[in-house]
Amino acid sequence: MKILITSDLYSAGPKGKLTANGVITSVKNLQSELEHLGHEVRVLTLSDTTHSYKEGKIYYICSMPALVYPNARITLPIHNDLVRELILWKPDVIHSQCEISTMPYADRISRCTGAPIVHTFHTMYEQYVGYIGISERFSKYTVSSIAKWRLRNVSLLIAPSTKTKKALESYSLKAPIRVIPSGISLSQHRKRISAETRKKKREELGIGEKDFVLVFLGRLGKEKNIDELLRLFSRARRTYSNLRLLIVGGGPAKEELEERAAKLGIDGRVIFTGMVDPALVQTYYQLGDVFVCASTSETQGLTYIEAAANGLPLLCRKDPCLTDILKEGENGFSYANAKEFMKGLSFMAANPEWRRAARKKSETLSLRFDKAVFGKSALRAYAYAMRLSRARRKKR
Repeated sequence: MKILITSDLYSAGPKGKLTANGVITSVKNLQSELEHLGHEVRVLTLSDTTHSYKEGKIYYICSMPALVYPNARITLPIHNDLVRELILWKPDVIHSQCEISTMPYADRISRCTGAPIVHTFHTMYEQYVGYIGISERFSKYTVSSIAKWRLRNVSLLIAPSTKTKKALESYSLKAPIRVIPSGISLSQHRKRISAETRKKKREELGIGEKDFVLVFLGRLGKEKNIDELLRLFSRARRTYSNLRLLIVGGGPAKEELEERAAKLGIDGRVIFTGMVDPALVQTYYQLGDVFVCASTSETQGLTYIEAAANGLPLLCRKDPCLTDILKEGENGFSYANAKEFMKGLSFMAANPEWRRAARKKSETLSLRFDKAVFGKSALRAYAYAMRLSRARRKKR
């Protein structure tokens, strides 16, 4: 099968900076698994310059910076030789991953070739209204209207979680919806670093042998609510003097968060690593004792799954996307307020035997999210979308 994946996000960010987030992880895992299963895959994405170019089976379309969101880029649906090449290639199905800049290209290629569009909805846009100045009161109406317009030609919608499916249903979209969790590379995240490597890396970061480390890994943006983690950590430090917070990742809020940590008087106990090589993220997860997250903007929460696959207990703000990866009291705790956060942390810190059992439970729960399962589920969705498309053509 010929499969075209379209995505605003792929690998190279603005000015060639290494970029990693949930969409990119999902796209790359899907691409590699589909190719492993013997299918021909090409990717249409945005260039980080005003020039279009091609690298192997990856087609980079010229783009320019968007002012509405840090590091975001947009493009105009202009006629492009690379797009014409993809039309002549005649994909059997188009799997769109983003609703903004590359969706018009997916629409055009679909019209010219008859290939149905399957679309994965990755982003809870209501959580991003602060970046563009839309009041919360109008955010849902705005998102719903834009979603109906952008996704009007989609044959099948994929929701990475039940939480996302419910959001899509509230938009009253016409296309049927399937829940398919995005997969992760379990082979990567089940690699265990040695005790010696862990000790050495922690020492390099200024982490003591007896320090109890909370680790957050992800994009440093306002929607991740990391400011809350800093405030909770500041409170917890009054009880646990050996507590450290390791924040792994880069993003537009990094400088602001560093300043916030300094104002709270915890900058000496909070470590910002900046962006790290995606091939090495398992090392950073395993430097921690507990994974923490305060975000409610996740459609699925790939970092929760990655953390679990790396054998970490979870302490996260309550959110529907935690349903399948956090079992309350078994491999972690969810919290709705500071009191519940402290209760969960206190239990974890005081019970090393429980933590050992929780690590095993986390590893077990992560198994259903292997990218091999993801790839096969996507193929079944493609076959269904193609049947729907053929049935519609017969009715015309």
